[in-house]
Amino acid sequence: MKLLILYFSATGITGRIAKVIGDTFTQMGGDVTMADITSYADRQRIIDLKPYHAVVFGAPIHSWRAPKAVKEWIRTLNGQGKKCSTFFTYGGFGVHPTHYSTGQLLGNQNFIVVSSAEFLGFYSFNRPGRQAREDRLDESYFEVAIEYARKTFKRFTGEDKSILEKTHYTEEQLDTLESFKFNVLTQIPTRDGEDCSMCLVCEESCPTEAMNAQYGEADKEKCIACLACVNNCPENVLKIKDVSDGWSFKGEMEKIIGKNMKGQKSKIYL
Repeated sequence: MKLLILYFSATGITGRIAKVIGDTFTQMGGDVTMADITSYADRQRIIDLKPYHAVVFGAPIHSWRAPKAVKEWIRTLNGQGKKCSTFFTYGGFGVHPTHYSTGQLLGNQNFIVVSSAEFLGFYSFNRPGRQAREDRLDESYFEVAIEYARKTFKRFTGEDKSILEKTHYTEEQLDTLESFKFNVLTQIPTRDGEDCSMCLVCEESCPTEAMNAQYGEADKEKCIACLACVNNCPENVLKIKDVSDGWSFKGEMEKIIGKNMKGQKSKIYL
């Protein structure tokens, strides 16, 4: 069985999970191709799905959904009635709708979604002041990834004929949430006048070509707040708005602040 794993990994966490899944598929007899779609250039390439029996999509969670750049890219695909699965990495709140909103999008593109999973990872917004647990990605999460891959493989082969359920959230509701997060809670990355060596790592690592190294600021219309530029800046001169003041409020709103976050676990949706 030929399988394709497509993953968006601005900070590297999703890519690590994708490798575990791919290795497990291979051990089960799958012929696996891995494809990183993080860069803008990679998402411009035409991907021929015809040789593959099934496809896996991996991405981080941004505001209860897959990143905007990933959603836009998925809309260019034709699933050709192929089975697919999704997995997501996250470090903060607002996880659950992601599986089903992405499933709806893939269904609209003629894919059949059979399973999904979520995996805890480093929370990028800890850098500008939030306090989610940082010691999240460990061997226990890789064990969940292996279990997810094994169960998904059985759905791909037809040994298990189940598919994933649908969502009750509308795209309009999720659009409102995404807009609120970006405009109120976040600022575009900037070096705020600080000097740098112009290594251009920020530009080269930006998945949406939003960062301009010369001006030291991202284009707000293109930026998806993935923080790839902030995480990859070797001189740590790129910054975004300090969000520590809103952390307690956010935790109370989600009812899982502080110690309760320690109870979060990676999960499989079947």
